[in-house]
Amino acid sequence: MPQTSEFTDAYGVAIVYDVHAAVGKPRGVVQLLHGVGEHAGRYGALIDALTTDGFIVYADDHRGHGRTGIRQHDGKPARLGKLGKGGLRAAKEAIWQLTGIIRDEHPDLPLVLLGHSWGSFLAQMLVNEHPDAWDAVILSGSALRTPRDLNAAPLNARWEVADATGYEWLSRDSAVWKEFGDDPLTTNVPLLKLFGPIEALKLYGRPAKNLSRDIPMLFLVGRDDPVGGPHSVHKLADEYRSRSGLTDVTTLVYPDARHEIFNELQQDEVRADVLAWLGKHIPARD
Repeated sequence: MPQTSEFTDAYGVAIVYDVHAAVGKPRGVVQLLHGVGEHAGRYGALIDALTTDGFIVYADDHRGHGRTGIRQHDGKPARLGKLGKGGLRAAKEAIWQLTGIIRDEHPDLPLVLLGHSWGSFLAQMLVNEHPDAWDAVILSGSALRTPRDLNAAPLNARWEVADATGYEWLSRDSAVWKEFGDDPLTTNVPLLKLFGPIEALKLYGRPAKNLSRDIPMLFLVGRDDPVGGPHSVHKLADEYRSRSGLTDVTTLVYPDARHEIFNELQQDEVRADVLAWLGKHIPARD
């Protein structure tokens, strides 16, 4: 079982996070950033794979989300996903605050940043601001953060039929649709409505020019991901090479997969690819 802790952000919001211990001698730490409308508890299989492979995993429920959001909004599930005072900047800064806690607790271990969807956008922003903080970065379901390359349209549009659940864009696995819909800590309200147009516009941006550190990066995307998809992610990878000066950037595209590739039908393959890449970049310690 993970150890659950919390810290208070700059606006007085208690951010809840879990620490999952590594099996055996730790080789590194993974800081996991979930997507919009969900929470860290949806990543159990990935976390199990990482801890079994020797990684400590820190996973928080971001501002307005999951256990953090329920407490922040006085137990009102209808307000889940609302970021509250400070908005997107506060959510990002709270994640950076957790990074500081991790570094204080594990100063000698390599630190990997793994972000999915909205978590991957926050990860991009944080890497721009703090390129020396992480030893490797993994982005899932990401996109180049421009109006042309980040889809603002209804994400379930291509799967809208008479009996659509609204969750088809997440995965081909219908069990995932039901689990998301039944989860009391998730919301399917679109990001633009949750955040409002002013805060949503703050998501736009590009990789910084000439990052001071050559960080290895891995991008994972489903071929049928409506958020950005392979075209957008390939453009993102190219910008990290051409603008940021990174030399070790890998993109893996999964046929037929949709947005949540860690919950897709080939999720075993996805996890194996993550572990293989980490094995190359964060080797086990003797």
